[in-house]
Amino acid sequence: MLNPSSKFVISKCGRGVLIALSVLKQATKRRVGVGQLSLVEHSLCPLAASNTENLVHAVEYHYSNAKRQRKTAKVRIFAPLGLSAVDELYLWGLLNLTLAQPTVDGSLTATPHWCLRQMGIIDPGSRRGGRQYQQFAQALERLSVVNYLSDACYDATRGEYRKVSFGFLSYSLPVDPKSSRSWTINWDSTFFDLIHATGGGMRFDLSLYRSLDAASRRFLLFILKVGYRKGRLPVLDLRHLAVDLLGLSNRLAIHDMKVKVARTLKRLQDAEVIASSSIKRMEPGRFSVTFERGEYLNRLPDQINRISVQDSPMLEGLLAVGFENPAAVRLIKLYPSKLVAQWTDITQAAIEQFGPQHFRVSPMAFLTDSLKQASKGVRTPPDWWQDAKRKEQRTQQPTEAGKQVLSKLLHEVFGPERSASLSSDKPERAADLLKKFVET
Repeated sequence: MLNPSSKFVISKCGRGVLIALSVLKQATKRRVGVGQLSLVEHSLCPLAASNTENLVHAVEYHYSNAKRQRKTAKVRIFAPLGLSAVDELYLWGLLNLTLAQPTVDGSLTATPHWCLRQMGIIDPGSRRGGRQYQQFAQALERLSVVNYLSDACYDATRGEYRKVSFGFLSYSLPVDPKSSRSWTINWDSTFFDLIHATGGGMRFDLSLYRSLDAASRRFLLFILKVGYRKGRLPVLDLRHLAVDLLGLSNRLAIHDMKVKVARTLKRLQDAEVIASSSIKRMEPGRFSVTFERGEYLNRLPDQINRISVQDSPMLEGLLAVGFENPAAVRLIKLYPSKLVAQWTDITQAAIEQFGPQHFRVSPMAFLTDSLKQASKGVRTPPDWWQDAKRKEQRTQQPTEAGKQVLSKLLHEVFGPERSASLSSDKPERAADLLKKFVET
């Protein structure tokens, strides 16, 4: 990647100028992630990769209530398909891409290529449909069935800690893995409201985050949350840091915890996030972890800008239909985002299912006319497309063991009376069971 200050010769050819400007833009582009303030206080799953079905991860974190009293929040994360610490990269990255859209409505419609390129996981020349796409789809599948329960999650809108239960996201994507159509990600409304509220989320440098190992990533977000002010950073208990924040096993010997935590401290010290870190013995079997502010905390990145029309996730779909770049940009500017995304998907689905001969004139003419008519309210999506969308909707059903684990968690966190109202007459997704429980 070129340094923006590097000198180089630009061809007199117009295309050469565009290529050079594009390279400069990519070189200076800042990748950003978004984390929710309570969630970055603790790990979301064990640090070791876990594909165990019906995984339950129990953690705690400390907070101060309105009377400045120190309290302990108890959290349970239920992952029916398991969860990996690497999945957090997709979670925080996709949240930022959603919030950076011109219209923020709790959903993101984009191709996997666009998402991974915006997050810096692949470059523009990466082969479509490769290993990164499979990992992305698998991470989405795991994240889509996660259920989070906490007895004290910070709600920035209300300015208080509240009992909560929510999922992260749901999605709809083409059944055919070779399809070039966009994927749709819909965020759980309770979770998204916590993130979207002013003061409910924090932005961070995704490039630095991606360069670290999983333990250092978690510690980085915690430090960014508590270190945004100029004061001293907190002193942490070694076991709490290792088990609850980083996600190490509580069965590890204290000596092994010290070794692993020291390795994480060194990585963040090398990145200048912290300085002068040390682990001190307080009493037999108990240690404290201290560290000071690193230079990185004094040069935190600015808040991101909205994604421009030229970077819109809808642009790829319109170009795939056959539009030239200027015409595609005009359509994105002229019509609402959801309408463009919907009719682009209908057009691409028709090309894949029926072929180009399905259109009387051309796919571009059909899409342009459909947008014009749909914006007036006189054209609705065809029945065959609605049927296809229903087939693509993911309906993960929990196992009987998973339903029993979830019922036990609800009983533990919210009490026996409310958890008894959870009906099991017919199979439902775990996230839907939670929503039904919360509404009772």
